[in-house]
Formats: sequence, C-alpha cells, structure tokens
Amino acid sequence: MNKIVEFLNEAEVYYLATVEDDEARIRPIGATIEYDGKVYFATNNQKNMFQQMINNPSIAISGVSGDKWIRIVGKAVFDHNYDIKKTMIETYPILSKYYSPDDGLFEVFYVDEIEATVYNFEGKVIEHYA
Repeated sequence: MNKIVEFLNEAEVYYLATVEDDEARIRPIGATIEYDGKVYFATNNQKNMFQQMINNPSIAISGVSGDKWIRIVGKAVFDHNYDIKKTMIETYPILSKYYSPDDGLFEVFYVDEIEATVYNFEGKVIEHYA
C-alpha cells in the first residue's frame, strides 16, 4: 500500500469519483496516508462526497505522475479512530485550518477491496496491487 500512497503524493492532486443515483461525480482531492497497511483519505461529512460514499461506497481514484497514471477502485469505509484523524492532520497541516480530529466534521476513510493499477500512456500495465 505504501507504493500507492507514494504515487499519489508524487501526483499531488488526484481525483476521486463517486456515484450519486446513476451518475458519476468526480472531484480533486489531495490528502493520503497509509495507516495499519490501509490507504486513507479525508473529507468533511457535510460534503456531497461524504453522503455519496455512505449511500454507495464504490469509488474510483485516478492521478498522473510523470509519464504514468494510476487507477484505484474499491469500497470506501469510514473509520472514526481518533489517532488516524490526528495522523492525517499532522501529515497535512493545512487541514488544521479547517478541522480537528474531534470536531464532528472531519472524516477519514480507507479503501477496502482495493485494487490499484499503474499504467504508462500507451496503456501498458506497469504495476498492479490488490
């Protein structure tokens, strides 16, 4: 999982897609950590993204780093562990301007049933993690 987090950190901005009713929704995100062997992301429970993942946890994430791109698919699982929230904010101090681990807004989630594939721009698989 560390290689997935490294790739996303190199990309800096990557995109998370959710499903709302029968339509895809996508937005940029930018905070990722590995914790206990899982890939974690953060959001605010007042955002549409949060509600979309509650209603349908199927997600996809994609980003570009150099001459490679990654596709990650799986299920979003929210984790209310204070230490993970604290670690996320310590790793991304900008988040502390908006959130604290116990503010009732800040949420972290990991990707369960994760499958990640790194491709080159010719469409050739370079790496695959499951």
